[in-house]
Amino acid sequence: MTSDTPSSLAEALATGAVVLDGGMSNQLESAGHDLSDELWSARLLAERPEAITEAHLAYYEAGADVAITSSYQATFEGFAGRGIGREKAAELLSLSVELAREAARQAQAKGVTRPLWVAASVGPYGAMLADGSEYRGRYGLSVDELERFHRPRLEVLAAARPDVLALETVPDADEAAALLRAVRGLGVPAWLSYSVDGGRTRAGQPLEEAFGLAAEVDEVIAVGVNCCAPEDVEGAVRTAVRVTGKPVVVYPNSGEAWDAQARAWAGRSTFTSAQVTGWRGAGARLIGGCCRVGPAAIAGIAGVLRG
Repeated sequence: MTSDTPSSLAEALATGAVVLDGGMSNQLESAGHDLSDELWSARLLAERPEAITEAHLAYYEAGADVAITSSYQATFEGFAGRGIGREKAAELLSLSVELAREAARQAQAKGVTRPLWVAASVGPYGAMLADGSEYRGRYGLSVDELERFHRPRLEVLAAARPDVLALETVPDADEAAALLRAVRGLGVPAWLSYSVDGGRTRAGQPLEEAFGLAAEVDEVIAVGVNCCAPEDVEGAVRTAVRVTGKPVVVYPNSGEAWDAQARAWAGRSTFTSAQVTGWRGAGARLIGGCCRVGPAAIAGIAGVLRG
């Protein structure tokens, strides 16, 4: 490591743009894995962990600097529904971080020389329900109840020592408030990323209000949006910069739409390199993709950001 190599992700974000990975589920599905399960990609933590390492490796080799773990839908409650006890569930949560670390080691053994980071995914409460409520919020739970749900999982993930906790696809400012309480004192930085519709959270709160919750939280090193339409990103970036002054993270979907009845994606991708340039110009510093954004698109982002 040279003297000008950033020692942390926060330092890397302070000095330039950083490339995030793409969708875990689409990469696993493209490799032939069936994810038609309420645990989604988290099921493979128990059944095919090597497949998760391979997916992370594909993104590192494509140019990603940061890999997001497969723990988005991994919760004690969700695992319990499959007969997996708390001790084993905690092991699987920790494993999600180790698999991403192993992919980084393999990438570096293959000649990747840049710093590689691991973000431990923390999905919203609705992801555990697997009923689409993660895109609506408003679960009928108090902030205190949501904090009690998230804190044990956050503690386990933090103990696995990721570089950052990715509080992601958050649909509701109330849930964001709970997550921001829960990360205090864990000793691991976090980013907070909302799922949005236009200039509001999925639950309908103005983004000024939603981003403002994180403005004075020292643990939060970046705020932004993910799992949204590419067209919704630039306005959100400008709002996040104005409200918080923090680096901004963005990783939208491809632009295709999910047809819930057909259980299939429809339409065409609207994700372009020109948009990436605009997002960076607006203030985004950590840029990648979410659903339906694969290694080829991440390689394109890396090309734009590294110029």
